[in-house]
Amino acid sequence: MYDKIYVFLNKFFKQATLFKTMFNLSPMYKRSCGKITFVSDDLFLVKVKIKLSYKNRNYVGSMFGGSLFSATDPIYMIQLMHILGNDYVVWDKSSEIRFKKPAYENAYVVFEFSKEEIDTIIRQVALNQEFNYTKNLIITDKNGAVFTDLNKTLYISTKAHYKMKKSLRNQSA
Repeated sequence: MYDKIYVFLNKFFKQATLFKTMFNLSPMYKRSCGKITFVSDDLFLVKVKIKLSYKNRNYVGSMFGGSLFSATDPIYMIQLMHILGNDYVVWDKSSEIRFKKPAYENAYVVFEFSKEEIDTIIRQVALNQEFNYTKNLIITDKNGAVFTDLNKTLYISTKAHYKMKKSLRNQSA
């Protein structure tokens, strides 16, 4: 559903504006208490603020760890889907979170891809038809003190390869 709305609205609005607005309006993302505050025009940089509120404050008054985690969940995947384009399939494959200290205030996250990273991903997928790429992500306070450290692994493949694998799985089932 979101992809059809995005395609239609992309005729009238910049890609970065749509990325930010659609995430911030999405009920699934709003429940995380995360809010996208900035998206670069090329989508290589996305900034998120996770506001501490009654919705995500836990028993001891710090931010619920699930809120920190869920606010990071879909960003890299959808960011990379838009950067790479329609010839690729991108999935979140795994995530690992390490809590460093409680978040008793708003939290901030920066999702960033470099041109070199995108070139590496494209090259690896061209060589192997699929590729698992792990990105490190840090959730901080406004001064850069670390609340959590995450590793997010993304699965990337060509659409043709992904469809072929899916077809083979369905035949063997």
